[in-house]
Amino acid sequence: MPQLVTLYPVMKSFLSLACLLALTALSAFAQNPDGKLRILAIGAHPDDCDIKFGGTAAKFAKLGHHVKFLSVTNGDAGHQDIGGGPLAVRRFKETQESARRLGIEEYEVLPNHDGELMPTLEIRKEIIRRIRQWNADIVIAPRTNDYHPDHRYTGVLVQDAAFMVIVPNIASDTPALRKNPVFLYYSDHFQRPNPFRPDIAVSIDDVWEQKVNALDAQDSQFYEWLPWTVGKSDEVPTDPKARREWLAKTRFGSITPAVRESLERLYGKERASKVQHAESFELCEYGQQPTMEELKAMFPFFK
Repeated sequence: MPQLVTLYPVMKSFLSLACLLALTALSAFAQNPDGKLRILAIGAHPDDCDIKFGGTAAKFAKLGHHVKFLSVTNGDAGHQDIGGGPLAVRRFKETQESARRLGIEEYEVLPNHDGELMPTLEIRKEIIRRIRQWNADIVIAPRTNDYHPDHRYTGVLVQDAAFMVIVPNIASDTPALRKNPVFLYYSDHFQRPNPFRPDIAVSIDDVWEQKVNALDAQDSQFYEWLPWTVGKSDEVPTDPKARREWLAKTRFGSITPAVRESLERLYGKERASKVQHAESFELCEYGQQPTMEELKAMFPFFK
C-alpha cells in the first residue's frame, strides 16, 4: 500500500499528460477556433445518417464537438401510403426530433426528390457549399457500391466534392476550405467490387438506448415503410415501449468478424470482447490522409 500511495502522484501526472497530448493531437485537426471538431455526416435519405452514425454522433456531441447531419434528398418517395410534399414534411419533422434526441446541432434536408437523385454538377456544388459552410474536419458518406441508386450517387457526389472543396474557383460564392477534410465511408455489407474495410470501429454501447430513441423518432420509416418493404408490417407492435424494444432487436445486425478485429485493435481484446453494439468507418482515399494514430486521435473514444 505505501508503494501505491507513492506511485499515485506519478500515475496521476502521467494520465494528465496523456490526456493533454490526446487533446493537443485532436485540436491539431480541428479547423474551428474552439479546438472542437466539426463533423458533417451526409446521407441520401432523412434516416441514413441516423442508422449508420447515430451512436458515434451522440458520443461526439457529448464531448462538445459540432455535428451536423445532411440528407441529400427529402425522402418524399419512402412510404407505401403517402408521398410527395406531405411525406417530405413529415420526414423533415422526424429529422428534427431525431437531432434533438441525439444532441447534434443541425439536421438539414435538401429538396431533391427521393429515388431520382443524379450526380449532377449543380448538386455537386451544393455538397461543396455545405461542406465549406460547416467548415468540416470530418465528412462521412456512403460508399458508391450500394443497392440503392440514391445511396450510390450520394457517394459519388461526395467523392467528386472531396478535392473541390479546397478549389476557390469552384462554387466561388462560398469561400473554399484551406485544409481538406478527412473523408470516411459508412459501413455496409456489399462485397463487389471490394468489401467494406473497418478502419475505425466505435463501441456505442454507452449510447445505444439514445440511438434507438433517435431512430424511434423516424416512425414513418422504422414502423411503417421499412417493415412493409419486407412484408413484416404485422410484426410491428402498437405500444410505444414495445415498438422501441422491437426496433432495437430487429433493425441491426451482429458485429462482423472484421469489425470485431478492428475493435480489438483499438480497444484491446478484453474490452472489445464485451462490445455488443458498434459503428464502423472506412477511410476514403480522397481528402486528407491521416495516419492510423492520427485517425484514432480524431475519434477520442479508445482510452
